[in-house]
Amino acid sequence: MLQYKLISQAADCHRERACAKLKQVSIFTDGSCSGNPGPGGWGAILKYGSAYKELSGGEQVTTNNRMELSAVIAALSALKEPCRAVIQSDSRYVVDAVEKGWLYGWKKKGWKKSDGKPVMNIDLWEKLLELMAIHKVEFLWIKGHAGHPENERCDSLAVEQSRLWSEQ
Repeated sequence: MLQYKLISQAADCHRERACAKLKQVSIFTDGSCSGNPGPGGWGAILKYGSAYKELSGGEQVTTNNRMELSAVIAALSALKEPCRAVIQSDSRYVVDAVEKGWLYGWKKKGWKKSDGKPVMNIDLWEKLLELMAIHKVEFLWIKGHAGHPENERCDSLAVEQSRLWSEQ
């Protein structure tokens, strides 16, 4: 048992050193939906040093939660190498699912919630888990519509996409 503990501690130390060498990217995301379901959009901002990139997209028939998840997935998918990503989102659905460990419990229970009901958006949660296996990800909740510049910009991108999709 002691040998396993020492090996485990050595592996943790190795992972921490590897993580310290990763580029740290700040990511901001938001989703929007006109009707639920209805046309929706998402926006994301990636910042690394002086580099700045905006992403956005949407769907004609979707939900707000799908757009919130899509923003995070698109942002992480845009990273060209493993990174340390700090994701700031106003979505309790996304942030709490990861940071409170619900996501891992849902998967372990065959994508069932604690009340036995099926988890929604399994396809997106599975994709997020794949990306989280590549990147060291931390989620932070920020209050929406509270004057946070990047969150406000992501909201504008998401609403713009939602409008574009409602016109199609």
